[in-house]
Order: sequence, then structure tokens, then C-alpha cells
Amino acid sequence: MTATTGVAPARYSWGGDEFVFVELAEEMSLQANFRAMAITEKLSGARPDGVLEICPANASYQVRFDPDVLEPADLLALLQDLERQVGDAHELALSTRVLEIPVLYRDPWTTETLMRFRDRHQDPSSTDIEYAARINGFSSVDDFIAAHSGSPWFTSMVGFVAGLPFLFQMVPRERQIIVPKYLRPRTDTPKQTVGYGGCFSCIYSVRGAGGYQMFGITPAPIYDPSQTLPDFTDFMVLFRPADIVRFTPIDRERYDELIADVGAGTFHVTARPVDFHLQSFLDDPDGYNARLLEVLK
Repeated sequence: MTATTGVAPARYSWGGDEFVFVELAEEMSLQANFRAMAITEKLSGARPDGVLEICPANASYQVRFDPDVLEPADLLALLQDLERQVGDAHELALSTRVLEIPVLYRDPWTTETLMRFRDRHQDPSSTDIEYAARINGFSSVDDFIAAHSGSPWFTSMVGFVAGLPFLFQMVPRERQIIVPKYLRPRTDTPKQTVGYGGCFSCIYSVRGAGGYQMFGITPAPIYDPSQTLPDFTDFMVLFRPADIVRFTPIDRERYDELIADVGAGTFHVTARPVDFHLQSFLDDPDGYNARLLEVLK
């Protein structure tokens, strides 16, 4: 995977009197997302008067500000200066974590749900994971699961639904899994479903409507408003932008054991600190991924 040269000019959109939305690229890539996080990290560290909220996203970011304290023209000049400082972000490193998330693929709960909504699916005759395996050229569902769980995923943003992570596969573009969302949204998705739509995997933090293909379910809570579990002592949301995720397939017996740990209040996600260097990844994606995942051992 090679780095692109040059940086496309950012596009600014003003939302009312208090918001500016900045688009750094027209499509998601690790390069664009890395820039968004690096810029917003610098903005947060500068603590300028009048900046109220900062929200990095996939290939963009949004800033809420008080126009009575910070003139829009001054904010624009500040953002443009930070973008020049960051450049293409290839030489920057982010201090982050590698998390291991267990997944029961083809579980009975998402299977029951997806069968109720086959009339809204591109292929009513197969399950979501069978459909995804076929359109991505895999010879079997097991091969598809091996590909889905065999490479790490980069958390490009957290939100839309409370605590829901958007996860971008850390492989060269030609090897990325691509699966469209349902033709029409469902009215039900089990909590902690591992889903897929477009180029993103996700984990549904709460039960509700959805449109991503459903591949399995994780016993790991990712959103805990009551903050009763060890992973939520400091914050009710598990994921943070730039977290790196390893999906680990488990069987039903292990799933039940981990659910029991959740009920007992003892469940804990395996997480290890790492520094992620974008250029090193771009130079050797497979080798760098192997080194990243080694920290889990």
C-alpha cells in the first residue's frame, strides 16, 4: 500500500452561527482519517477560547464554537494553520490501543432477526454472511470469517448511536471487504450485533433499527450508562477514535461463559497500548498488522 502524494484542499461548510464542518477528502481512507484526528487533536491541545466542541469523523471533522468569543474568520485561519502543520499526516504517530473483541459468528439471535427481514435484503434466499461471502469472492462462509477476523480494524469514529464504533479494515484497498447495506432498513437489530455496511464494520451498542448486514454478535458490552463493569469506570463508552480492533471468533460455549462474566460484573476486554505510525503501516501493511496484533499475546 503506497501513500498518495499531495493533500487535497479542505472544504468548509458553515452550519448556522455555531458550526463549521470541514471535509478533508471525498472518500474514507486511513490517510484522510489520520489527518482528521491529528488536526482535531492539535485543536484540542491549543484550547482556543470560543471552541466548544470538536468532533473528528471518517474523512472530516466538525467544530462547534461561540461566535461572540471567536470570529468565524479567525477560526478558519486557525484551522487552516493547523492543517498546514499536520500536512499529509504520514509521519505522525497516534498513541492508541489494540482491543480484542470476541465474536460468535452466525449466532442464533442475529440469524433469527435477519430471517424476519428477508424481504428487505438484496438476496432473500441466503443469510447476510452467505451473501457477503459470495459477492466478495470467498468460496465459503468460513473463508469469509477468516478474512473478517484475520486483519485488524481501525476505529475511524465513534457515534451516530451512543458508543457505536465505525471500523475500517486495515488492508490494501483491493483486499477490503465491501458489502452494501440492506435495501430497506430493519426495525430491529440485536444489541452488540457485529454488522457491515459499505466499507465499514460496526458493533451496535443498543437494540434498535438498522441496515447493516449482520454477521454475528459479541458478548462484550461497548456501552454501559450505569458504568458497572471494569471497562467503564472512567467513561460509559468503550471505544475511542483510533482504537485498533481484532475480532476473535468464539463458539457458543465460550460465548455463554463470557456472558456469565458480564452478569457477574467481572468481564474485561483485553486491551494493550500501542503507538500507531501511519507511514510504517503504509510501507508494509501485513507485516505491520502482525506486529500490532502481537501485543495481544
